[in-house]
Amino acid sequence: MRQALRASLSPPRPRPLPHGCGNPADCPRLRSALRPGRAASRTANPRPAEPAGPAEAAPPARLEWARGSGPPRQPFPGPEACAGAVPSSQAGRSRRFRRGGMEERRYRSASGAPIALRTRQHSASCRELAVRCPRLQLRSLSAVTSAVWLAAYGLFVLSQNSMVLSAAIFITLIGLIIYLHFVKIDQESLLVIGSLGIQVTASYASGKESTTFIEMGRVKDVVINEAIHMQKVIYYLCILLQDPGDPQGVSEVVPLFQSSKPRLDCLIEVYRSCQEILQQRKTAPQSNGIK
Repeated sequence: MRQALRASLSPPRPRPLPHGCGNPADCPRLRSALRPGRAASRTANPRPAEPAGPAEAAPPARLEWARGSGPPRQPFPGPEACAGAVPSSQAGRSRRFRRGGMEERRYRSASGAPIALRTRQHSASCRELAVRCPRLQLRSLSAVTSAVWLAAYGLFVLSQNSMVLSAAIFITLIGLIIYLHFVKIDQESLLVIGSLGIQVTASYASGKESTTFIEMGRVKDVVINEAIHMQKVIYYLCILLQDPGDPQGVSEVVPLFQSSKPRLDCLIEVYRSCQEILQQRKTAPQSNGIK
């Protein structure tokens, strides 16, 4: 039994070579085959290759793969090769997408939140520009609700009054309705019509929409202004209304995109679109007068 265990646990002995050498290291045939001079003589006198004719094509190169590995992986195409990709010069500023007849670009707000600028051109003198704000996050809503209910539970433990918990639930529901209906804005849009005017629309999270229309005869210009907000300088787009008594004066300044607060690169795109339509309106009366 012990001999059987020793035989099973002992390493296997090397098999003798067919020409009688017991140890492969002492075999003269293997030594002569592994000599560097002999290998060098083989590589020094290669077999002469037959010259290929002018019409014959070179044979395809053979791919050598290691055992156990698959074919070589092709490199993944970069963003330049994808359809609709943004050039590398604009990759750091914005990202452009096309959905149907609407063009969408991604920007950042003054606070760093991601926003989207959607542009749709209905005609040469009618263009719609919409800035979509980030939606309400469930994490922030749950954090505020939990804080209110924990405070209410602490008051309930101290006062032993069950009305505190009921009041906390009532206040949470009323506050959420007010926030979604009057405070949280999902989208701010600007519809510029050269022959009519400018329509400003704010869409709230509850579905409510607030619309303001400004006649084109009252619009003096659309400019980018700067202001100081929370110890930093921010830019905003505004409409200058013409004073009826003074053609060169400004009666009122209407700020735009006050909820989303886009950065300067996004405001420049909106400014250019508005100026194109305003310039068409200014040049139209002159061309009619020439005719």
